Amino acid sequence: MIPLPLARIAEITSGALTGMADPGAVVRGPVLIDSRAAEPGSLFVAIRGDRADGHDFAAKACEDGAVAVLAARPVDAPAVIVGDTVAALGDLAAAVLAELPETTVIGVTGSAGKTTTKDLLAGLTALAGPTIAPPGSFNNEIGHPLTVLRATEDTRYLVLELSAREEGHIAHLARIAPPKIGVVLNVGTAHLGVFGGRDRIAKAKGELVEALPADGTAVLNADDPYVRDMAGRTDAAVRWYGRGPTAQVRAVDERLDERGRASFTLVTPSGRAPVTLRLHGAHAVDNALAAAAAAYELGIPVAALAAELSRAEPRSRWRMEVTDRADGVTVVNDAYNANPDSMRAAFGALGALAGGRRTFAVIASLRELGDESDALNEGVGRLAASSGLAGLWVVGEDAGPMLAGAKDQRGLRHVPDAATAAAELAETLRPGDVVLVKGPRVAGLEKVAAALLGGDAA
Repeated sequence: MIPLPLARIAEITSGALTGMADPGAVVRGPVLIDSRAAEPGSLFVAIRGDRADGHDFAAKACEDGAVAVLAARPVDAPAVIVGDTVAALGDLAAAVLAELPETTVIGVTGSAGKTTTKDLLAGLTALAGPTIAPPGSFNNEIGHPLTVLRATEDTRYLVLELSAREEGHIAHLARIAPPKIGVVLNVGTAHLGVFGGRDRIAKAKGELVEALPADGTAVLNADDPYVRDMAGRTDAAVRWYGRGPTAQVRAVDERLDERGRASFTLVTPSGRAPVTLRLHGAHAVDNALAAAAAAYELGIPVAALAAELSRAEPRSRWRMEVTDRADGVTVVNDAYNANPDSMRAAFGALGALAGGRRTFAVIASLRELGDESDALNEGVGRLAASSGLAGLWVVGEDAGPMLAGAKDQRGLRHVPDAATAAAELAETLRPGDVVLVKGPRVAGLEKVAAALLGGDAA
């Protein structure tokens, strides 16, 4: 973060300094919400959550070096008191970014693949200049401004992931960090129940392209009809990516190796180059193309783009992590989250990875699918049952529709929790088997993968 005195932070956030706070004291960063990470020069933002209230840790944060606390009520520490700490955090991020005219913001949104694309794109933009990107999925009204506030005068690119829980969310995030380049990956069925239909999801995702300036660029998936329609919602230039011949940045000559990793030729308007991904699954090609199309706008040569994509390793955990045990059992941990589209991609990757070996899967019912929940969960069950599995574990009490869809699956097991699934799998697996672990975040299925690998999911 750029250095700011407390008086300036109070001005930006319309806050009031407590008597303990020195108006001239300078915050140099980082800005944080975990008091345990406080260090000299930092600013602690006290957020009241479901399980803890950050205000209770204000004094400890300042004892450990924080200059002050951004708080919604008086605390026993130097503080800037504001009406809403989350809103103030966004105001602070917007003001800081406005002081960094040399920083280009690139936003990424979509129903699936945001985090992987963001990670790939951050690696590509780093070829052109110092880059800041969020860890994991810092993509909401808290994580988004926290990432922005990591930027300094040296930062040339901010690669940000934007999520939406309802209409207006992406527009709000784009006001905090106005994008110059906006990438829209797809419009799927994630959060279908929250939005009420794919048209509404498309409306929300399209807020990113609506936020682009006329001299900006919308990077759109030519293979998704909902995304194609977004071209009419912006005055910015449009760059198309995809697998079809009309895409300006596209993949040809695709193939998968025995580990389910894709190779292809990256085609751009100025040339082509071979790419061999280290990411697993054919769906990783879409993410790589989106990242390449956005980075192409920065003038990075196609050969450099291809070379960096070929070097890229997974950066964010629990997303198609493929690990081989000493006995030859392969565990595919894709447990960070799930929706019908990502389920199809995961089972496709499992089939490519198996290579004739016995395959098993641990899954759980998908959430936030609204009136279509039962039908979509039943469809996932049928998908699993048609995937040639040697056994399937469905976790959770709400698994009825998924179990109905998978009723023809041999070795079908319904278990109450991840621990039971892991214990039963441990007794079933033989050397050389492959296990896919995939489900919604709330199901905690990463614990299955951790147990099978003898580690800790925390």
